[in-house]
Amino acid sequence: MRLEVDIAKTLRARDREFRLELKFASAAAVTVLFGPSGAGKTQTLYAIAGLTRPERGLIHVGDTALFDARRGIDLPPHRRGIGYVFQDYALFPHLNVLQNVAFATSRGVLLNPRQASSEVYALLARFALGKLASSHPHQLSGGQRQRVALARALAAKPRLLLLDEPFAALDAPLRARLREELLAVRAQFDVPMVVITHDPDDVAALGGHVVAMENGRAA
Repeated sequence: MRLEVDIAKTLRARDREFRLELKFASAAAVTVLFGPSGAGKTQTLYAIAGLTRPERGLIHVGDTALFDARRGIDLPPHRRGIGYVFQDYALFPHLNVLQNVAFATSRGVLLNPRQASSEVYALLARFALGKLASSHPHQLSGGQRQRVALARALAAKPRLLLLDEPFAALDAPLRARLREELLAVRAQFDVPMVVITHDPDDVAALGGHVVAMENGRAA
């Protein structure tokens, strides 16, 4: 599936102005946005997911226009078919593991866990979360929270998966293991990924198409 991004947006905060002006295209299974903190990587993911609106340009996934300023297209996030794993995982603290994973498939699970589908239970098994189904995020390790966030994103069967610094909060041995697991997940679920990182070791391990970013632009 081809991802095409050609966007521009000016961000202002107090006395600081930042200009995101990025253009790239990738048909790789894994696309890595690589660069230092403040390069505009997260803002790019926000734009792809529909969490922020560019001032101009376009974002296409396959044959679908998610955003096209010239044509007046700006699909809301829930219609884009995008899975998002945030850097802090953004799990719902008041929901247990089962409810977090099932949230995107059935809100009724919040009241009755028995309404969870067999696919949700299959995801819990795939990510070794079955025994933790009734646990809450604060009871989990960093690696476990990441697996819950991945399972939740995949539960909605996205056409594209976005991951914001997925290994940043993990120690070196766990980072290495989860890089391998992420690639295995990509292959199993056959979903293209966009991963952002500032770590050259992530780039080397993940491969794919690399977009080096600096100061809001492709370097």
